[in-house]
Amino acid sequence: MTKKNKTPDQLRSARWFAPDDLRAFGHRSRAMQMGYAPEEWRDRPVIAIINTWSDAQPCHMHFKSRVDDVKRGVLMAGGFPLELPALSLSESLLKPTTMLYRNMLAMDAEELLRGHPVDGVVLMGGCDKTTPGLLLGATSMNLPAIYLPAGPMLRGNWKGRTLGSGSDAWKYWDERRAGKISDKDWVDMEAGIARSYGTCMTMGTASTMTAIAEAIGMTLPGASSIPAADANHIRMSSEAGRRIVEMVWEDLTPQKIQSRRAFENAITVAMAMGCSTNAIIHLIAQGRRAGQDISLDDFETASRKVPVIANVRPSGDHYLMEDFFYAGGLPGLMNRIKQHLHLDCVTVSGKTLGENIAGAEVHIDDVIRTVDNPIYKEGALAVLKGNLAPDGCVIKPSACDPRFLKHTGPALVFDDYPSMKKAVDDPDLDVTADHVLILRNAGPQGGPGMPEWGMLPIPTKLVKQGVRDMVRLSDARMSGTSYGACILHVSPESYIGGPLALVRNGDRITLDVAARTINLDVPEAELARRRAEWKQPEKRFERGYGWMFSKHIKQANEGCDFDFLETGFGKPVGEPSIY
Repeated sequence: MTKKNKTPDQLRSARWFAPDDLRAFGHRSRAMQMGYAPEEWRDRPVIAIINTWSDAQPCHMHFKSRVDDVKRGVLMAGGFPLELPALSLSESLLKPTTMLYRNMLAMDAEELLRGHPVDGVVLMGGCDKTTPGLLLGATSMNLPAIYLPAGPMLRGNWKGRTLGSGSDAWKYWDERRAGKISDKDWVDMEAGIARSYGTCMTMGTASTMTAIAEAIGMTLPGASSIPAADANHIRMSSEAGRRIVEMVWEDLTPQKIQSRRAFENAITVAMAMGCSTNAIIHLIAQGRRAGQDISLDDFETASRKVPVIANVRPSGDHYLMEDFFYAGGLPGLMNRIKQHLHLDCVTVSGKTLGENIAGAEVHIDDVIRTVDNPIYKEGALAVLKGNLAPDGCVIKPSACDPRFLKHTGPALVFDDYPSMKKAVDDPDLDVTADHVLILRNAGPQGGPGMPEWGMLPIPTKLVKQGVRDMVRLSDARMSGTSYGACILHVSPESYIGGPLALVRNGDRITLDVAARTINLDVPEAELARRRAEWKQPEKRFERGYGWMFSKHIKQANEGCDFDFLETGFGKPVGEPSIY
């Protein structure tokens, strides 16, 4: 029996539908215009279903029918469902980068909820930026909310080999550039690497962020790793619909769930999973929306104590998310690191995290390792600082060649993506495997939008010599499915005059992951001279959303949120007038 902390007349939607006045008459008559009878909404929670389905979103193709499963659950529990379509951010099709529009989705979600007669919301997302975008908006609005992850697609297949989306695309593209993959094989691989709807089935940003949503407490237990094509996903969707109705009556809101300890749980879980580097940016932004001061230091603390135990590509060497789910999924993994978790944190289930994972089992030890037998002895990510990145940068040591964890090499600098792309295919390029490839002007403002350009391609000349990893450095991001010795999110970015803007070809750069340092080996007097000569590149936008983005976007170490959206910027927005 659901414990009701509010009565029907206290429902937010009652402000629209209950009064005996002309404005409420209009609301009721328009609902009846759509074929709804008063009995369908009277004294019932109105549940928004924010759906990021679109014909240009391959990860969410099943949401067109899954929304009906959510509605079924809402109706079963005595609620009234209203589907509200929202901006859909397809990682594979939207250019120049979905990161440019994450905050737009957050604003879309927040204002959809603020302006409509709804009491609670089911958030339907999964593709990389949809998870943080929806959660950012719902956190700021603070209505009862539950997140429904799209789920990973089925594992890929090519000639009997298991393919992982993203990770194997990068791998085999280098093999093709080396002349080892034929055109026909490449086309066959295109057809086999993504065999169903759902998100990337490697531990990319999509699976990282849905796991983080679960670890924070914003999904049903075990929801984040269910494959999209599994019947469990349909049942979970219906259950989310039923549960959100109960959450409305209980008045269980994101602010009551998203404590600092909940975010510490999320960071801990991310480290154990071999998470995407993008997790840092999104978690910092979400933490700040929830009023929690999450920073790079929190990730560094977790990285030193929590090993990677999820043997899933790209940190792992074989398994994919489908294997992870059947091996025990996120509840199994969390049970294995429970000594590092705050088990008393409340979740959308109404139970604590500890209650959710009690008795969770791991069925295949090689997929979800123990802390005594990890695939990497520390957390997936490391935060580096030094004169090249005073505000920090990020590397994923669990997914790079160990020999580059301590390295000094000469810089080879590119000021933009087109010139870099042209140069790496030049057979006469003056480059060795010891070089540090640098791409700059690719950060939040410089990109624009901080594109996933950080996994710079290894020059073709070196690929043909058998080189498959080298140090790459940028103020861009990289796909969570990527791997290699890529140093990302250099802050402050070069476009606004960060130290990366001062690097010149041949400068020596020293990287030491164990010491967490990254430095440009150039005297300060010389850097001061270069700084005086530096000129900012041309403006990226002079109108529209892009102009607003450039004026208000924060740096990577601050979560890349808009300054005016963070908690504390101004007074909270009140309820809209309905008169």
